[in-house]
Amino acid sequence: MSFIEYKDTVLYCEDISLKELAEEYGTPLYVYSKQQIHHNYRTINAAFGETEHCVCYAVKANSNPTILKMLAEEGAGADIVSAGELYLALKSGFDPEKIVFAGVGKRDDEIEYALNKNILMFNVESVPELQAISRIALRLNKTARIAIRINPHIDAQSHPHITTGLHSTKFGIEDTKALEVYRLAMSLPSIEVRGIHTHIGSQITSIEPFIETAKSLATLVQQLRETGIPIQHIDFGGGFGVPYHNVVLHEALPVENSASPVPAPSEFIEAIMPILQSTGCSLWTEPGRAIVANAGLLLTKVLYIKENTSKKFVIVDSGMTELIRPVLYNAYHQIVPIVIESYEHLQVDVVGPICESGDFFARDRAISKIHAGDYLAIMTTGAYGFVNASNYNGRLRPAEVLVNGERVRVIRSRQTFEELI
Repeated sequence: MSFIEYKDTVLYCEDISLKELAEEYGTPLYVYSKQQIHHNYRTINAAFGETEHCVCYAVKANSNPTILKMLAEEGAGADIVSAGELYLALKSGFDPEKIVFAGVGKRDDEIEYALNKNILMFNVESVPELQAISRIALRLNKTARIAIRINPHIDAQSHPHITTGLHSTKFGIEDTKALEVYRLAMSLPSIEVRGIHTHIGSQITSIEPFIETAKSLATLVQQLRETGIPIQHIDFGGGFGVPYHNVVLHEALPVENSASPVPAPSEFIEAIMPILQSTGCSLWTEPGRAIVANAGLLLTKVLYIKENTSKKFVIVDSGMTELIRPVLYNAYHQIVPIVIESYEHLQVDVVGPICESGDFFARDRAISKIHAGDYLAIMTTGAYGFVNASNYNGRLRPAEVLVNGERVRVIRSRQTFEELI
């Protein structure tokens, strides 16, 4: 179900015309659908049925406090990777007993902060980290609950920068060393071993790597239990892919070439549930992108149409400072006019104003014919959009608004010049 769609020739977010939003709040502007976020979370949560589980939202995907509060009120947990994200999660109302702390580089002060806030557990990524958590918990007279992140050497078949389950990456403990690290954990003071964690990558569009990972985890749980190590909890991470092509449709838009259809998050979960349920463990997952990506878009204004001997450029008022994914990952985002005025198409590069050749949103892309002064929507930017915004070139961070039916709320004001200092 999509809450962002064309009504006749005008693009709407729920019941609000995006043209109205662009004119009232200016551009660049991030726009989110509240109903889409709720729908996405509830669909994932329902896929677990009656199995004991928790859906932990990956705060790194979009950490706007209003969105975090929405998900906390839904009963979601939080997957955090820094003390700052922990602070945001707690301030937004997440239950500490539903917060898990991942990441390869936890500082001593971050570990202490998390222990004092009584989070559920740490997802441990190395032996030195495990020893540090034990030492700090012992000093604080606390018990640290932990899961060990296992790197199963499984290719997520996604972009190399977001593939995390291979032995060549910095993440987790190699599966071949799992037993010895669990034995070490069991011997350390102030450590309570609860479970296993894994996360093989992001924007995964094939079910097979998840099935392979689930089988690996189920086998490991059995091996650990046979050696007397109690495993009660499996956290199999997130990484469910979402569509980025043809996410909004209209007969006037060019049809975008894309790979095979992306399974829904519920399909990923339903495929691995029989394997993981056999362990009797509680099942946790950490989706971020799958909850917020398609709930957001970036509105931008066309400043100029520029043409040289070999290229036509559409120059817009947003750039890599607002959305870095295209230059960072060569990521694809559908780009559409918020008002369709022509069935003609242009072959263009859509570029921003930043003084970098890498500042682009699309290259050699067919888009609907547009003119200077028109507004465009860059789709599926609810995840890893604003959170990666920067002040490079002295750019002001954009505003964010949340649409709920016919109501609009500013959930982050546009940055001011004074706030640059």
